[in-house]
Amino acid sequence: MSEDATNFDRRSMLKTLTAGAVCTLAASGMANSAPQISVAEFPAVPKGLSPESLAEDESFWAKVALFYDTAQGIVNLEHGYWGKMSRPVQEAYVDNTRMVNTDLSYYARKHYKNDERVSTLNVAKALGAREDEVVLTRNATESIHNLIRQYNRLEPDDAILYTDIDYPSFKDTMRWLAASGNLEAVEVTLPPQANQQQILDKYIEAFDKHPNLKLMLLTHVSNQHGLILPVAKVSAIAKLRGIDVICDCAQSWGLLDFNITELNVDWAGFNLHKWIGSPVGVGALYMKKGSLKKVSPYPGESDPKNISVNSRVHTATVNFASILTLPAAINFHNMLGGANKEARLRYLHALWATEARKMPHIEVLGGADGESCTGMGAFRLAGKTTLEEAKNLQQRLENEFGVFTVVRVGLSSGCCIRVTPQVFTSANDISQLLIALKNLG
Repeated sequence: MSEDATNFDRRSMLKTLTAGAVCTLAASGMANSAPQISVAEFPAVPKGLSPESLAEDESFWAKVALFYDTAQGIVNLEHGYWGKMSRPVQEAYVDNTRMVNTDLSYYARKHYKNDERVSTLNVAKALGAREDEVVLTRNATESIHNLIRQYNRLEPDDAILYTDIDYPSFKDTMRWLAASGNLEAVEVTLPPQANQQQILDKYIEAFDKHPNLKLMLLTHVSNQHGLILPVAKVSAIAKLRGIDVICDCAQSWGLLDFNITELNVDWAGFNLHKWIGSPVGVGALYMKKGSLKKVSPYPGESDPKNISVNSRVHTATVNFASILTLPAAINFHNMLGGANKEARLRYLHALWATEARKMPHIEVLGGADGESCTGMGAFRLAGKTTLEEAKNLQQRLENEFGVFTVVRVGLSSGCCIRVTPQVFTSANDISQLLIALKNLG
């Protein structure tokens, strides 16, 4: 993240969160109710303490957890679906919803565009992008699907590439693209446990075997098991060979602390309702300035000069309140600190994965080293790879041990159980998972 985000001003944070979204409530004249817990009570990050050291400070993270409503009766380790709003962000969202529901079209037609631009500016700044390189969408799926469907540089017999660790819907869309355009579909299988060099080697091998490649889908963090891919290195090699890259950042932004320029990609899709902590229904599409010619406008939209990223989507009516709450969500994320979040989530993953790797009846999937792991991870019982076996395992974890997880389907090596903590997850929660893993043998 940028230095501005890291050194976020607490007074600015308080002003944004207690006012809902920038400009919005002032336009309507509504007053916000006070949040359930004051942002002024947010724990200060000790000066000079590294994110890695802070990650192990349970007292600090227990204070962070106070800013989130907690479900009772289950240890929820399935936070990869979407992210929980902090209480201050939730309060802003409720106020924004109330305002929109009160003012309706009068607000939407007179003030929303200005407020939407404020939210877009916040997203672009947080990503390290220009304002004219970002358009808000409903989710990363909308962003990525539009890029795949509207890419206009393919001819019959060209090849397109994806891997088994990619999001299933995107793999299906790539297969559809190949079938509809008389293209060669190339699916690369990555090792169930892999490091950065092994992943890079697999891509280079595929590039060598298929010189007709023109387009590839490249995932930053796999939704299957949290594996980090060396996006910048793969993209650099792909560009040298004339291969365009669509980057799936649906799970990575906020799970990892990074700037879009570090990825060396022209196009990427993001979710803000996963790890940034916005309300559900907000994503973003990034298109680097000067790269729009290769992606046609959304059908029916016009952009003869290829300068408008907004013309690449058409979301129609959206959840206005979700968009208006983006500044509050990004500010809360910045207040905690992207590097601190990443380190905490990696630490929680290591707590269970390190021990699980020592268990002969457990197969841990994803990154084979620290550089390749995120806070998200996955496992299965050794030799148990079918969907039925994975479903049975998920049910055992939930019913016998009170740990909620999710089955993932799509890896060439078979099905698995994904484990995804959040910043309010405690080490004790992870201990409950470890107890379960030890007793599954």
